[in-house]
Formats: sequence, C-alpha cells, structure tokens
Amino acid sequence: MTDASPEAAPPTTHARLSDGVLELTLSYPRRRNALAMELRAALVEHLERGLADPECRVIILTGEGGHFCAGGDISGMGRPTAMGGRRRMMAGHRMIRLLVEGEKPVIAAVEGHAAGAGISMAAACDIVVASETATFTCSFNKVGLVPDLGAAWTLSRRIGLGRSKMVMLLGEAMPAAEAAALGLVDRLAPAGGALEAARAMARQIATRSPLSNAMAKTLLNRATGTLGELLQAEADAQGLLYASEDFLEGSSAFLEKRTPVFPGG
Repeated sequence: MTDASPEAAPPTTHARLSDGVLELTLSYPRRRNALAMELRAALVEHLERGLADPECRVIILTGEGGHFCAGGDISGMGRPTAMGGRRRMMAGHRMIRLLVEGEKPVIAAVEGHAAGAGISMAAACDIVVASETATFTCSFNKVGLVPDLGAAWTLSRRIGLGRSKMVMLLGEAMPAAEAAALGLVDRLAPAGGALEAARAMARQIATRSPLSNAMAKTLLNRATGTLGELLQAEADAQGLLYASEDFLEGSSAFLEKRTPVFPGG
C-alpha cells in the first residue's frame, strides 16, 4: 500500500489562476519546501506559462505547510562534482531570471522559514509580504557555500551593500520585524496571514495597467546605469505606452470619472 498523505507526496509546485492572479505554491512540506530538482523544474514550467498567459497579471509565490522555503535540498545533493554543481546552479538561475526579469509583478508570501536559497527566492520577488512570525536566514556559510540564486545582487539592491554583508557573514536568523527594518520585507501581516495579505495586494495590482506595470518593473531593473541611460529607457517606455490601448482606456476613464478596465494592449 502506498502512502497517500501530503507528507509523502513528491516535491513539486502547484499552480492556481484566479481573477488574473497566479498562485504558485512550493510543495515539499516534509522538508519545509526545500528546492528539490523536481520542485524547481515545476516552478520554472509554471512561471514560463504564467508569464506568457495574458490572463495572468500578477504572480504570488508561497510555500505549503506553514513554511516558505528551507533552501537547497541538501539531502538530495549527494557529493556533486565541480561541474555537476555548476550545472545544478545554472538550472536554478533560470528560475531566478524568470522571477526578476519576467515582466509581471511577483509577490512573495512568506510564513515560517525562508532560509538559504529561500531568502534568495524571496529577495528575487518584487514585493515581500511576511507573517510577523516568519524567519529569514542567509545561512550558506554554515554549510560551506556562497549565497546563491542571485542573492548577492537581489539582496544588496534591497537592503544595501553593508547590510547584505552583515546578513551573509553572520548567517543569523532574523525575525520578520528585523527583516522589515532592513528593507527585505515590504509588508508585515499577522501570523498565518501572509498569503491573504498578498492576495489582497495582488488583486489590487491586477486592476492596474499590465503594460504600465511591466514597463515600470523593467525600468527599475535597468536602474543601475547612469541617469542618462535611465532617462532614455524611460522615454522609450513612455513613448510606447502613449500609443497603447491601456493609456487610451486609463485616460478616458480618468476624464469620465469611472474605474478603468485595462485590456493589456
């Protein structure tokens, strides 16, 4: 007889699309949603589909069983070779690129632990909503590894270089309130309420112009060059938006004093 309990289920990522909001749930509860290769592959597949689906306007990333993500699946790594470890990382990089570079807003809903690669995943999202009882830990140096999945880029952009060094070198667990004070967490929610708070935020974002949101996210990602480079990118983006159906609908609704319904074109 096979064990049909959720704890015995293979690692994966579940997807649910409703009212323009795609919820992606990391599902490996017996290991606090550690990033097993099967879970990563499923997450990449769902992200690619969601980013290509015009019905999807916002993505929520969360975890099953009261935790966000405990990081890499150490139990499944064995003793990789240097090249094997590099290939493993390249597979994870696809996932991070989709979160960061994909044009649709991504909200992390964090309960419980976000440790190791879990903190990297949260930092790669556009907005982080965390339960007041959540814990963030950048603990790579406790297993002899470097912070990965883009953490040196995403975390330093969120909280600054000096604070990122402190978080990475100490490797200490941070309560959600401290993570919020540093700038890693954008909004705190009551215990058990991170997902519902993220849903409320996602529903609000989903009513806004998807083209505007896409362009804004792209501009922010490109805001590491000179002011002149950013202003040129801004002019390019705004020029395209002036000719869009979203701008026509938004400006018409403003003048007519009604709620806009953006077509996304």
